[in-house]
Amino acid sequence: MGLSLGVFAQESKKVNAAQGNTYTTAQGSYMPKFAVDGKSAKVKNVILMIGDGMGTGAVNAAHYANGGELTMTNLRAMGFVRTQSADNFTTDSAASGTAYACGQKTNNGYVGVSTKGEPMPNLPEKLGALGWVSGVVSTDDLNGATPASFFAHEQARGNSEAIWADLPESSLKFASAGARKVYEKQPLKTQEAISAKYKVVFSPDEVSASDEAVLYLPESVAYDQRGNYLPETTALAIEYLSAQKGKGFFLMVEGARIDKEAHSNKFAETVRETLDFDKAIAEAIRFADEDGHTLVIISADHETGGLSFNAGVPEEGYTMGVFTSRGHTPSMVPLFIYGPHSREFTGVHENSDISNMIFSILSGK
Repeated sequence: MGLSLGVFAQESKKVNAAQGNTYTTAQGSYMPKFAVDGKSAKVKNVILMIGDGMGTGAVNAAHYANGGELTMTNLRAMGFVRTQSADNFTTDSAASGTAYACGQKTNNGYVGVSTKGEPMPNLPEKLGALGWVSGVVSTDDLNGATPASFFAHEQARGNSEAIWADLPESSLKFASAGARKVYEKQPLKTQEAISAKYKVVFSPDEVSASDEAVLYLPESVAYDQRGNYLPETTALAIEYLSAQKGKGFFLMVEGARIDKEAHSNKFAETVRETLDFDKAIAEAIRFADEDGHTLVIISADHETGGLSFNAGVPEEGYTMGVFTSRGHTPSMVPLFIYGPHSREFTGVHENSDISNMIFSILSGK
């Protein structure tokens, strides 16, 4: 049933109030070499990059705010991802993160467990058993739903203490997310278990390739305090994981705060966070060009805000957009792929399919 005129007028006022614009100074982009893109070369490493809440509206707005270019839109292989969870047409980050991590749909709010609440093996666990090393990087706290999906097994995404307690039992070799103060609020028993497995550091300068496993916690991941944390830590994680013994590595990188700004309908901040995420993407693509055996996959766990890109003047860095919601939407999200076997990911996929395709390409199973 359609909206009545009265309701439609009210909804229109909400939409108009959520309109925003921004002027952005262009940051440039990295242009890939395409030497092995789409070829059948062996894949040793996979970097999965998740822009939390990043729909086509955010990508469009950031693209034109940046003068008409992004590293992700420089890529040739593209598609879309459907994000629905097992129990809701509109997913949350926990269910979608779990689908990407475990290759199976689950209920909203569930982290690394099935619809029956049973633990499901995630990519770091499955690949670790076969000789790969894994890591996660995020601008969220480590107990955030998306990073947690790659190491924890809990029925409630809000059960932060249980999620942190799962970390020492995980297969991760490298983990970095915000923030130090969140970690230090965990029970002493949990901190001791974590420090028994990981070298816990609060500065990237303390990370060494010879460390058995690393947990790097910055002082803050707030935008005005973190600087270039996301691209720099993406490069750090790649460097560390590349130096480890094994068949290769799997790395998940999350630009978590696109979602948080879109929930607040802050257009300029949503664009800013998408551009920050694209800096991290540039680090991954640059490494893929140097390495020749790395597949980079860029997508989102869901769209947030129903953001529509309305207008832009690329040469001035001006863009304008309007939000239609303060929540998640069920819209398909963009998919960009680069490296060997990239063409196999083009088209429309479920988020769970991406996980299974990654495992199949790396393991041969």
